[in-house]
Amino acid sequence: MKSIVRHTLLATAIGLCATSAIAQDFRIGFVNTDRIFRESNPAKAAQTKLEQEFSKREKELDDSAAQIKNATEKFEREAPTLPESQRSSRQRQLVEMDRDFQRRRREFQEDLGVRKNEELQTVIERANRVIKQVAESEKFDLVIQEAVYINPKHDITDKVLKVINTGK
Repeated sequence: MKSIVRHTLLATAIGLCATSAIAQDFRIGFVNTDRIFRESNPAKAAQTKLEQEFSKREKELDDSAAQIKNATEKFEREAPTLPESQRSSRQRQLVEMDRDFQRRRREFQEDLGVRKNEELQTVIERANRVIKQVAESEKFDLVIQEAVYINPKHDITDKVLKVINTGK
């Protein structure tokens, strides 16, 4: 019986030593993708490109919203003195203006979402190539992009940002 316990303890000790040796050679890195999206030059360029592409439409929508608000306020001031036929006609016009505005706002949001996803996908693809390049050059066994907690010594985000921003 003592022999079985002794062999079990010996096997456990050998297993722990082997695990310890493997763990010492196993390198893990972490990349904060939020920082990549905020701080990398390609992400900033994509954001600027989207703002330029959609700023005109956004301004038009803002102008339409202001116009509808002004028309609504004017209607509310004048409604008590208007004949019933004019009041219901202007109400229908306001409802139609608002419906058109909501439709255009929805289309704008959808178009912006699609374009944002396209631009982010390009940034992600480039970042993943750079992450792989850094991982291979520094001999990492595993690189993760999301974690509940990570020791800062495993964070390679600065290295990845440096490569992305230099354009290599």
